[in-house]
Amino acid sequence: MTTTTSRLLNLLSLLQTRRDWPGSLLAERLQTSDRTVRRDIDRLREMGYNIPATMGPHGGYRLGAGSELPPLLFDDDQTVAVAIALQTAPAAGAGIEEGAIRALATIRQVMPSRLRHRLDALEVTAITGRAGSGTPARVSSDVLVLLANTIRAREVLRFDYTTRDAAPQETTTRRAEPHRIVTSQARWFLLAWDLDREDWRLFSVDRVRPRTPTGPRFVPREVPGGDVHEFVSARFKGRDVNEWPCRGTVILDLPARDVLPFAGDGTVRAIGEDRCSLELGSWSWGSLAASFGRFEVPMEVVDPPELTAAFAVLAQRYNATARTGT
Repeated sequence: MTTTTSRLLNLLSLLQTRRDWPGSLLAERLQTSDRTVRRDIDRLREMGYNIPATMGPHGGYRLGAGSELPPLLFDDDQTVAVAIALQTAPAAGAGIEEGAIRALATIRQVMPSRLRHRLDALEVTAITGRAGSGTPARVSSDVLVLLANTIRAREVLRFDYTTRDAAPQETTTRRAEPHRIVTSQARWFLLAWDLDREDWRLFSVDRVRPRTPTGPRFVPREVPGGDVHEFVSARFKGRDVNEWPCRGTVILDLPARDVLPFAGDGTVRAIGEDRCSLELGSWSWGSLAASFGRFEVPMEVVDPPELTAAFAVLAQRYNATARTGT
């Protein structure tokens, strides 16, 4: 990398960290002259970066949005974050799958080898729908990459696992054959064969603390049914097959666009501009009726009769509860 190129990259990195940079301060940080800074700013502008100059005692240069996409500059953590986001984009269900795949391939081509190795190991299965209860927890990208590398190396993972609900919280040491990283609704899981319990388990990644060194290599087992997506989706439903035991359809007095963000793994169909049908599944008829009720609008049941009966039971229960509060 030439001295000029290195200086341009450092300049661009500085412009990304704050709104305004006086030219003299940029020159000081880059250990160069004001004149060189001005020339470098012009070079970046020719490359497509929008860098207007502001006047006055607090003036200087600022990086603004441009009319075209210039070359992008990511640090290592940003590159991994973008790669993870692109891999999980299909779960958004927004029709951007093809664009995400092409964008990921483009980024991979220009990655340095150290990052390409991390990306190639990071294979994520994204699943739509409900992933159990609880709020999303913060997950370290370093832990995700470490788990991905262990999966790729086919090495037994040793880790400390913290219980979520116990009070006080308890930590146990676990041994597992890691199989796949899974994400659903901003929550991250490790699908692995638990060696001590001799069964498949989904571990919440935010509660996993990997230990080093890792264990011996292993021959990967096949997930029951052979499809990770189907197997994990069924586990989220508490079943052996990826089907809800209770399914029903209602018509809501809401536009489809207002229902889609909250439909999970349901199916939304527009019926005119202000109405839509919504098909959902759940583990019981009562929970399914309550799930429809969260939209708080008039609705009518399309099918089945069991759902209508569940609404009647809920109505009686809610009415009795309301009377106790008066």
